[in-house]
Amino acid sequence: MMFHHGREKNLISVTQMTTSGILRLFETAQSMRNLVRSKGGDDRLKHKVLASVFYEASTRTSCSFQAAMMRLGGTFLHVDGGKGGNTSASKKGESLEDTIRCLECYTDVTVLRHPTTGSVQQVALGDGTVKPVINAGDGVGEHPTQALLDFFTIFDELGLSLDVDNGNNTADNSHTGPLVVVLLGDLKHGRTVHSLAKLLARSSLKHELVLRYCAPASLEMPAHVKEYVQQCTDVKQEEYSDMSEAVKGANVLYVTRVQKERFETTEDYEKVKGAYVVDTSLMEAAPQGMIVMHPLPRVDEISTDVDSDPRACYFRQMENGMFVRMAILALILGAP
Repeated sequence: MMFHHGREKNLISVTQMTTSGILRLFETAQSMRNLVRSKGGDDRLKHKVLASVFYEASTRTSCSFQAAMMRLGGTFLHVDGGKGGNTSASKKGESLEDTIRCLECYTDVTVLRHPTTGSVQQVALGDGTVKPVINAGDGVGEHPTQALLDFFTIFDELGLSLDVDNGNNTADNSHTGPLVVVLLGDLKHGRTVHSLAKLLARSSLKHELVLRYCAPASLEMPAHVKEYVQQCTDVKQEEYSDMSEAVKGANVLYVTRVQKERFETTEDYEKVKGAYVVDTSLMEAAPQGMIVMHPLPRVDEISTDVDSDPRACYFRQMENGMFVRMAILALILGAP
């Protein structure tokens, strides 16, 4: 993980991550969980200010970053850059680079979401910004902090091991054999699954990794993601259309909604809406040790009847989001 000096403090893509960096982040996230549950937080980021800048709608990501900052004694400025938002910058024609450069004058780190793929990287690596930038989602590109919290949830729930020398990475290990992860739903537009597939593939797990892609015909995993994964070692990729077949022998079922806002027409959306629904009948046939995850929000792709199943861990996953983002902010700002 490139949490060092200068521009390497930016977190733009999961491809920046090293296995030792992932383990350090996970250990820090576990300590943050203990801190919150015992004391509620501390003041290690006192007088630090986060710029929370969202040009697309967000509930979980923005709120969890803001909560993370406050749990560690810092504060935040929130900018809603979307249509009808609270900023005049884009309405007046100001460039994204200039907006972030101005906000840096008041803050210590920027969390940025933008609808254009590659926009966050362009800002972070440009000549103007000097303070850390964290990618909170760039169009259909990546969502690295979501992937990190997702991987942390899998690591924590299943007891995985990472292949790191001198790392305390086998304590409480319980998982044996291959790790089989089913990515289900809108894999074309889902930046969360793009980032998660890449992160899992490059993470040096002490387990063979099997990624199963299960999507409607028009929403398959993009070729560039599969090509990236193919370059990694000890990873198999499989494609399914039948959800009940895909979950056989699976350890993780990661569900994504069909993203209506990414479709050009309502008609195209209606053709694939509801293609897959995880319900109690599927869970009865699924492996007893298989966890069910979702980045949320859900629409109708997971029945609420599944919520009471102990294998449903999507709300634990959301709580982990705050712990992981606390760890990211502490590491980036030099206060782990």
